[in-house]
Amino acid sequence: MAQRLALQRLLALPTRGSLASHGRAFGTSAGRMSTFNVQDGSDFQDRVVNSPKPVVVDFHAQWCGPCKILGPRLEKLVAKQEGKVLMAKVDIDDHTDLAIEYEVSAVPTVLAMKNGDVVDKFVGVKDEDQLEAFLKKLIGA
Repeated sequence: MAQRLALQRLLALPTRGSLASHGRAFGTSAGRMSTFNVQDGSDFQDRVVNSPKPVVVDFHAQWCGPCKILGPRLEKLVAKQEGKVLMAKVDIDDHTDLAIEYEVSAVPTVLAMKNGDVVDKFVGVKDEDQLEAFLKKLIGA
């Protein structure tokens, strides 16, 4: 009986944790909803390649210091676009196949995609002015 209770508690922890993290990652504000984590190749195809809106794809890794600087900066600027552009986050350790397919050789690598095609790209950290110019070019503003 004690083992069953311990097992139930152990199994319940990830569920609570994942729900909490989804709540933070997918909040109700328009800006937060414009950023999403890619789950798999099919999800990438549906939400990025087939997107009617332009998509910024952030290829990153948990262990990457520059990614931790660029990611939040880019998310903030995408949120300012009020839904004109989406942002997909792709962890290269979880989605090696996508990193290979899109020729990602270093992180962070950011792709600008429109109608399923890569129209622009940069590698490394950029300042806010450069990121704004990158986004404006993508959305045609």
